[in-house]
Amino acid sequence: MHLLELRRTASVLQRSSSLFRISKHLYYKSSTPTFQCPNADSNPHTLSSVSSPSPQVNEHHIISSNKRITAYIRCGDLNSAMDVFLSMKMRTTVTWNSILAGFSSKPGKLKDAEELFDKIPEPDTVSYNVMLACYFKNGAVDAAKEFFNQVPVKDIASWNTMVSGFLQNGRMDEAQELFCVMPTRNAVTWNAMISGYVEAGNMESALDLFEKAPVKGVVAWTGIITGYMRCGKVELAEKTFEGMVDKNLVTWNAMIAGYIENGRGEDGLKLFKEMLELGIRANPSTLSSVLLACSNLSVLKFGKQVHQLMHKSPLYLDATVGTSLISMYCKCGVLEDAWKLFQEMPRKDVVTWNAMISGYAQHGVSDKALNLFDEMRNKEMKPDWITFVGVLSACNHAGLVDLGIQYFEKMQKEYGIKVKPDHYTCIIDLLGRAGKFTEAVDLIEKMPFEPYSAVYGTLLGACRTHKNLDIAEFAAKNLLSVDPLNPAAYVQLANVYASNKKWESVSRVRRSMKENKVIKTPGYSWIEIKSVIHEFRSGDRLHSELGYIHDKLNELEKKMKLAGYVPNLESALHDVGEEQKEQLLLWHSEKLAIAYGLMRVPLVEPIRVFKNLRVCEDCHQATKFISAIEHREIVVRDTTRFHHFKDGRCSCGDYW
Repeated sequence: MHLLELRRTASVLQRSSSLFRISKHLYYKSSTPTFQCPNADSNPHTLSSVSSPSPQVNEHHIISSNKRITAYIRCGDLNSAMDVFLSMKMRTTVTWNSILAGFSSKPGKLKDAEELFDKIPEPDTVSYNVMLACYFKNGAVDAAKEFFNQVPVKDIASWNTMVSGFLQNGRMDEAQELFCVMPTRNAVTWNAMISGYVEAGNMESALDLFEKAPVKGVVAWTGIITGYMRCGKVELAEKTFEGMVDKNLVTWNAMIAGYIENGRGEDGLKLFKEMLELGIRANPSTLSSVLLACSNLSVLKFGKQVHQLMHKSPLYLDATVGTSLISMYCKCGVLEDAWKLFQEMPRKDVVTWNAMISGYAQHGVSDKALNLFDEMRNKEMKPDWITFVGVLSACNHAGLVDLGIQYFEKMQKEYGIKVKPDHYTCIIDLLGRAGKFTEAVDLIEKMPFEPYSAVYGTLLGACRTHKNLDIAEFAAKNLLSVDPLNPAAYVQLANVYASNKKWESVSRVRRSMKENKVIKTPGYSWIEIKSVIHEFRSGDRLHSELGYIHDKLNELEKKMKLAGYVPNLESALHDVGEEQKEQLLLWHSEKLAIAYGLMRVPLVEPIRVFKNLRVCEDCHQATKFISAIEHREIVVRDTTRFHHFKDGRCSCGDYW
């Protein structure tokens, strides 16, 4: 569904404020009461200092200690749980199983778990099943199989643990084999197998098993919906969803997330609205998906309404939801609100830091991105590969070539992080923008894996800036060999030829594109006005207020030329006369959107425009003039970065 169709759902956004007046639609992770972590400063050993306790005191002591062990483990504090465990004079099987579950929940503790299991006086079936899960969690599948054979009494939970363990470790064939020989099966078994097939991308087997299942639980239905969404079969997912009698929150989340993953964020927001109207409470997973849709669609007002609702609920303290909010504000162009939220968050994980670093990088505030990275390291927060994508992007947007290369090398040598394609894309873009094409090509040839389309596409984009025909032809040739139907290869190469006024070559590329039936992605820009998305294409003829918009642009053009603006005719990539080129440039989609924003956005608010392609040099130059003439802050997001225009200047410093 196209962004233009958001107009049809304007009422959803306009009425959405009423949806967010109450916080009863939200809950924090689950509807069950949350627990408080025990006081870590208390001394658990004082529990064992009571002399000659009565049987009643002993029983109370054991129950109380078991609860404390469970609470510590839920908080991830295994050491404190062990302190309580060791202080106990008497322990039940529940006590042993609780502490064993603690070791099982943390990868890398397999040996400790084995030693603990051997000390259990009378292990029960639960003990064996917990130990089985521990083997699988640590990837010790063969050891799990051997251990399973030693289990004295195998209940349905034991068999299910084996099936789930095989699936978690990608051993589909063994899971299927065990499934076939199981003495009994329950809903958990069927759900696990169906979900396993979905995760493996085998929808045919998942559907076959789903049809055979004697009882189709909600988990199985949700698995089928998820599978359809992953295959891009949205209509079948919708049909399955509509056919369900009982839908739980996980099912709604699967549909909302599926819509967004398939580029139908507006449908995801509509379903979220419907979910709330039915009184179904959202959880962190729901809101993360909804905020992602707001980011993708650049619907800032809807995102703010979600934020307002969360502010009144315990969800506001959730790190995942908070991080999604930060990302939404960054991607919608409101960096100040993102930073304020980042500072207010009581708990920040590496994903939170990554979101803020990447946000600064995308907005070209490279110094703050790199300073935040240093602060992150000072707080002993270990960076991951995504952190370095943000750091390298920050260097890229600031033209910090040497520093970017240093971080690229440091990532591998000091942090032991394996280089991924995204890192190479950043570095090659950094070198290409700086005109260092020899170094960029050398790096491509040294990559430890086969070059991919983004690498050549990035290199090709840099060629237009520097008008480098030789490298452009090299990049385009290789891009088409990797991805023959990639429209960017044809368009970018034609643009390089056009910027060099080689119109015959431009025509040849366009003919080739037509012969190969390659469809060019149309360029468009959009702006949100009072919760309604207005979309514009270059030379737009559809908008209801187009006449007023053209009048505004004509007025602006006269003022800009008086101020010294000279149209950059090289940005008009057509072999036509100068007057026609000027007209084409004046009607570029971002200029139409900016003009409409000047007419409809209140003076106290920035004008925020979003574009699905890179902003051209003429529009960039013109927007600087407009910001000075109209005394307005204009924010433009293209596929490369954010541009903040104010008082005749752009935050990118004309380097993008």
